[in-house]
Amino acid sequence: MPDTASFDLSFWISAAAILFLLICSAFFSGSETALTAASRGKLRSAVDRGDRGAEGALRLKEDNERLIGGILLGNNLANILATSLATALFTALLGEHGVAAATLIMTALVLIFAEVLPKTYAINAPERTASLVARPISLVIAVLSPVVMLVRAIVRGVLRPFGVRISPEAQMLSVQEEIVGALSLGHSEGVVEKEHRDRLLGALDLHERTVEEIMLHRSGIEMIDADAEPEAILSQALQSSHTRLPVFRAEKENVIGVVHAKDLLRAMDRLMRGENAPGLAAFKVTDVANPPYFVPETATLDDQMREFLRRHTHFALVVDEYGALQGLITLEDILEEIVGEIADEFDTEEAPDLKPGADGSYLVDGAMTIRDLNRATDWNLPDDEANTIAGLVIHEAQTIPAVGQRFSFHGFRFEVAARERNRLTRLKIRKLG
Repeated sequence: MPDTASFDLSFWISAAAILFLLICSAFFSGSETALTAASRGKLRSAVDRGDRGAEGALRLKEDNERLIGGILLGNNLANILATSLATALFTALLGEHGVAAATLIMTALVLIFAEVLPKTYAINAPERTASLVARPISLVIAVLSPVVMLVRAIVRGVLRPFGVRISPEAQMLSVQEEIVGALSLGHSEGVVEKEHRDRLLGALDLHERTVEEIMLHRSGIEMIDADAEPEAILSQALQSSHTRLPVFRAEKENVIGVVHAKDLLRAMDRLMRGENAPGLAAFKVTDVANPPYFVPETATLDDQMREFLRRHTHFALVVDEYGALQGLITLEDILEEIVGEIADEFDTEEAPDLKPGADGSYLVDGAMTIRDLNRATDWNLPDDEANTIAGLVIHEAQTIPAVGQRFSFHGFRFEVAARERNRLTRLKIRKLG
């Protein structure tokens, strides 16, 4: 029969060890949650304010595989050792029933005090918790690094046959995807207004979208004929709502310059003022036209905006790979992708006010871009194969449909409401389901 004093002493030592291991397990569980959930952006802001703990947390997050491996190794060692000690302790107290008792009691203790409780605390303040635990976790990972390296090698060896390659610098989500997801979630929860979301997403998308997607098609470009009479050119410039007008000769594909309304009026003023003024008949539009600026249709909006700012110009003509004129783009067009429609006192057409009909359908202009429709209605029509609504219908139908034809794709019903020659000018769209 064991000595009662020694039995009591060993009991309390084992109980204290189990308690200490449960605290260690809770520490590892909370640290894992805090360091994985902490926002890198918020940690960076804390570092800029002089938080040394946040700086350590950022360093740990640079190698997620090493971080998770070290924490899980420490957590499992604590849990397994605590369970083993509890089993031995309860077996000594209860005999053969001690194993079942140890299993039930340790499961409850680990679940409540070593998993749910610390993780709940950490998830409510991940950045603050990550800053607090960064230094001790760094020490633990340094001590366990030989074992962690072995575990990493085994894991990579097992995953390699399945084509999985792991990079220490790899992030589960890019910074941009994280921002986009946060904005979408905030809007769905009513925290972020739609206008704010659209502006931020528009700015983030500039490097992914091309000039071709938002340019004014060549069929809608207003041009000046270089061989027209001076009176006709002056009248056209005064009646136009545009400040800059391309100048062509012989055919519209042959653009030879761009005229600014101010340059035109200054030239007219010089020709008309004074007794010896030569008069309007001496005017030549080519004398005041600036050289045209051509850009490829594949240029991204981000790059093109930088070029506009660098060249101190707001107007460019868009050409395809063969040099053929496709359209024009202005700095205002790019800014509108961020802030929405920009109207001035000379704009005669207002942005379409989309309102659903009695059956929930929208009547839209065929030339309206898919992106603008998605932003106005919070839909998610794809714009990979076409830029406009009419282009999407033609692409999916594989033909130019007639008025009255209906199609269903991408979860929407499309009906051709109006057509001019080969152009679909009006479409009725309704979301299915």
